Amino acid sequence: MDLRKLKTLIDLVAESEISELEITEGDGKVKIVKSKPQAEVNTVYSPMAMPQMYQAPAVAPQAPVAAPAEAEAAAAAPAQEDGYVVKAPMVGTFYRSPSPNAAPFVDVGKPVKEGDTLCIVEAMKLLNEIEADVSGVVKKILVENGEPVEFGQPLFIIG
Repeated sequence: MDLRKLKTLIDLVAESEISELEITEGDGKVKIVKSKPQAEVNTVYSPMAMPQMYQAPAVAPQAPVAAPAEAEAAAAAPAQEDGYVVKAPMVGTFYRSPSPNAAPFVDVGKPVKEGDTLCIVEAMKLLNEIEADVSGVVKKILVENGEPVEFGQPLFIIG
């Protein structure tokens, strides 16, 4: 179809009350649809009441009493191990091996090189391999196989 003819048809549709025009000429087919003007949207803002602040009555401070169980737990807690902490880059499920019957990627005491796969974190049915950022020896594995992990949760300590 000739471009001048097409332009004329577009102008005719625009000026008329026709909303749609379809023309078949030979093996060519042209459909012209007039877009409707969009309705104007009015947004009304109304002032909101400010929340009331409540002040709790003052209470005399009491001396802290250390519970014996807390003191024992603090004494029994192991000291933080030195080394590089590998953290979960996403929320998901932690797996130590590529499949249930396979050997784990790493074990405590095993050397790892930067770029070695340490574990898999499954997120939304996608298996994401977590690699070592540093070379060293795996000092501690902080998560059990199949446990859910949070973003930023420590997974391994590499020394």
